[in-house]
Amino acid sequence: MKKFLISVAILVAGFGYANAGEVLKFGTNATYPPFEYIDENSKVAGFDIDLVNELSKRVGFEYEMINMSFDGLIPALKSGKIDAIVAAMSATPERKKAVDFTKPYYHTENLYILKADNGEVKSKDDLKGKKIGVQLGTAQEQTSRKLEGVKTTPTKDIFTSILALKNGKIDAVLVDTSIGYGYLRKNSDLVEFLVEPDGSEGFSIAFDKDKNNELIAKIDAEVEKMKEDGSYEALLKKYELK
Repeated sequence: MKKFLISVAILVAGFGYANAGEVLKFGTNATYPPFEYIDENSKVAGFDIDLVNELSKRVGFEYEMINMSFDGLIPALKSGKIDAIVAAMSATPERKKAVDFTKPYYHTENLYILKADNGEVKSKDDLKGKKIGVQLGTAQEQTSRKLEGVKTTPTKDIFTSILALKNGKIDAVLVDTSIGYGYLRKNSDLVEFLVEPDGSEGFSIAFDKDKNNELIAKIDAEVEKMKEDGSYEALLKKYELK
């Protein structure tokens, strides 16, 4: 699996959760704007990156971001190649068997997107026999594979699924609302079809099982303080997530 080291470590004085000379390696998948994406300076940017940057100052740790495929994040965490995951990852019951999550910092739902000129799909039952595009390794892929009679078509990033829908190669895209509504705003030929719960607790930061309980507790506490002092609200507004 090809990985790209995108940003240099940001050095922060504080509690020292990383040992001297060590840096916490956060894995992400920079294909999911506005949470993570590659900016005009070829750096990983987005809501999640700003969140980690703020937490590093408040909690006290050094970090670097490592960009990799979404479906490779948990295996990389379990093998020790990274120390944490921040990638708009939903805390699902299945994932919680393998990793520990912070408390959710953002809540979302499943969104089904169709082409505006679609004339066949009027209800969820009409999805039978259709192809649904999803990002590989996401909660939406799991949902799609449970739909009776549906052909799940996974891609490495959701942008590729959107292009496939616009080009008529698939019939629908299943994505979380925080990402999907952004594509709807920019593509008048696409429409919202259905919104439903995604079965997760929400987007959370992941750590390997039973190895970072103290750090997780500290992050949870600081996210709550960010919500109280307005800095979390400012991030939501910056990335049009309100």
